[in-house]
Amino acid sequence: MIDIRPATIADAEVLALLGRVTYSESHGHFIDNNDDLMAYMETAFSVSKTKQDITDPKNRFYISYADDLPVGYAKLVLNSGYEDMHSENSCQLERIYILKDFIPLKIGQQFLTFLEAEAKALEFNTIWLSVYNKNERAIRFYQKNDFKDVGLSIFIVNGKAYENMVFSKDL
Repeated sequence: MIDIRPATIADAEVLALLGRVTYSESHGHFIDNNDDLMAYMETAFSVSKTKQDITDPKNRFYISYADDLPVGYAKLVLNSGYEDMHSENSCQLERIYILKDFIPLKIGQQFLTFLEAEAKALEFNTIWLSVYNKNERAIRFYQKNDFKDVGLSIFIVNGKAYENMVFSKDL
């Protein structure tokens, strides 16, 4: 059974670990240098950074569970816009990651549906995200879910730039 719950400060260690593992699984092979990958994960997915992010009122974290085992997480950033988007009432789906062994359970689809409902309940009319332009599986997933390509952004990993596509969806 799949369950999705809001995360709290008590979940910081679980979120940090899920962040490190899922980022490495989904993006590790795209990063040119393993030292850059490790340096990025040390910063982005430390327990202290995760605690700081959880306590920021503009962020909402959620954990997905399969039979009570944490298998994925997501982060919504409230009232976050993108320069080339015309919505003034949007939120960003900054992260949605599932452990690779659990991807075949279609947890990502359930999670995305849940997050879109959450964004609507919070009265946002647009949700947007960025995805690495070589991550074809993720790009197909968002296109299948009616996200539209609205631009480009640059994501920095330890000083190296990676071009991302920006997608948005009207809610």
